[in-house]
Amino acid sequence: MNKIIECVPNFSEGRNVASIDRIISPFQTMSGVKLLDTQRDEDHNRLVVTAIGEPGELQKAVIAAMGEAIAIIDMRRHQGQHPRMGAVDVVPFIPVKNVTMTEAVALSKAVAAEASQKYNLPIFLYEASAERAERKNLATIRKGQFEGMAQKIKDPDWAPDYGPTAVHPTAGVTAVGARMPLVAFNVNLATNNLDIANSIARRVRHISGGLQHCKALGIELADRGIVQVSMNMTDYTRTALYRVFELIRIEARRYGVNVIGSEVVGLAPMAALVDSAAYYLGLEDFSPQQVLETRIYD
Repeated sequence: MNKIIECVPNFSEGRNVASIDRIISPFQTMSGVKLLDTQRDEDHNRLVVTAIGEPGELQKAVIAAMGEAIAIIDMRRHQGQHPRMGAVDVVPFIPVKNVTMTEAVALSKAVAAEASQKYNLPIFLYEASAERAERKNLATIRKGQFEGMAQKIKDPDWAPDYGPTAVHPTAGVTAVGARMPLVAFNVNLATNNLDIANSIARRVRHISGGLQHCKALGIELADRGIVQVSMNMTDYTRTALYRVFELIRIEARRYGVNVIGSEVVGLAPMAALVDSAAYYLGLEDFSPQQVLETRIYD
C-alpha cells in the first residue's frame, strides 16, 4: 500500500522566473514525485511549492530543490514583505495517505540531517518535529529574521538542531518540521495604511488574544496600492475561515475600511472551503458527502 506524504517548502524568491524554474525543477523531473502547485508572490518575494510523493522519493526531490535555492538565492540582497530567515525558509511535511505523523516527523528529521550536512546549513525543527517546546511555533524561531539570526544562534538556547552554529552566509537558516494541513489565507483591505492591517492582525491572531489556530500579520501590496491581513490557519477544523473573515470585516469597520477580497495561497483541503460555503449559503444539515466530487473520488 503506497505511502503518500505532502511537502510545502517556502523559498525566498518570488520575482526571478528563471530562478524559480530551477528551484521547482526537481519536483518536475524526479520520479515518484508529483508537483501539485506553485505560487509565487512578488510583494512577499516568496515561492510556495506543493508536492506529493512516497517518502524516499520526496526526500530526494526536496534535498535537490533546497540545493538549487541555496545556490542561487542571496539573502543579503533579499527584500520582501513576508518574514523570512533563509533562502529555504521553511520545509513542512504533511501526512496524506497511509502515513502517520510519527513517520512524517521521522522524514523531516532525515531531511534536516542530510541537508544540514550537505549544504552546511543550520536547521531548526518545528511543530510536531520540535524537540523543545519553545521551538514548536515557527514565528518564535523566525523572530529576528535573517538580519538578526547571526547573533541569535550564538545564544546556546538557540543553537540549531542540525548543522553549524553559524548562519550560512547567503542562505541563512531553515526550519524543517511535520504538521497537519494548514490554510494560507489572506484578506485584502481597501486601504494602503499598513498600520491598519497590523492592528487588525493583532486582534485576530491567537498570540495576541484573538482566534485560536490563527497566525496573522499585516502585509503591504505595493503594486496594488492596498494592504492585507496575511494568515496561516493552522487548524481549519477548529477555527473556520469564515470566522476569521467576518472578524476582520468587523475590525476593519473601526477604521472605515472595507474588505475587498480574499485569497487562498497554495492548496487547501476541500472541507475548509465547503465549511465556509455552507455558512454563507445558510445550508441546513449539509454534509461534505453531498459534494459530487467527494463521492466520485471517495
